Amino acid sequence: MYELAASNNMSGGRAAVFLDRDGVLNRAVIKDGRPFPPASAEQMEILPGVIEACSGLKRAGLLLFCVTNQPDVARGLVSRPIVEEINRQLGDVLDLDAIAVCWHDDADQCDCRKPLPGLLHRLAAQYGVSLNSSIMVGDRWRDIEAGQRAGCTVVFIDHGYVERRPTTADAVFSSLADAAPWILNHLARKGL
Repeated sequence: MYELAASNNMSGGRAAVFLDRDGVLNRAVIKDGRPFPPASAEQMEILPGVIEACSGLKRAGLLLFCVTNQPDVARGLVSRPIVEEINRQLGDVLDLDAIAVCWHDDADQCDCRKPLPGLLHRLAAQYGVSLNSSIMVGDRWRDIEAGQRAGCTVVFIDHGYVERRPTTADAVFSSLADAAPWILNHLARKGL
């Protein structure tokens, strides 16, 4: 296990791991090869190894943030209280420091909907995080692009979805459990 500084690093802020929700922390519902969020808290299933991965990242002194697009609320397909209950359960079980949600659809042209980095910027400002010392982990091109735009190292969790893929990522894994040792090693090599 790698030990990381629990407070400040050489970049002037704390290191964090930004985690997409559906497909990274919990199982996405796959329809026609594309991922969708669970429709209820009862349908939400934390992916294998995620609890242990998050625990190891926290023990290393990293802040853990979930950053998630939930456009189905704007589209009227799911209620905000259902999404909030899923988030509450994930936050409690995984000991997340914060969960930031974009409730909008593309037509809203907000700055918080990934691939724009607004959610990452807000959390970084609120928690004193150095984005260039941090990691964004996602399973879709929007996650990877948001992390790159924010200046983070990016880790792609590849589930083989039938959709646009990210063109570049710093590392590719099949799960957060597989990615966690690489994240710790990467940050330790950078002296963070």
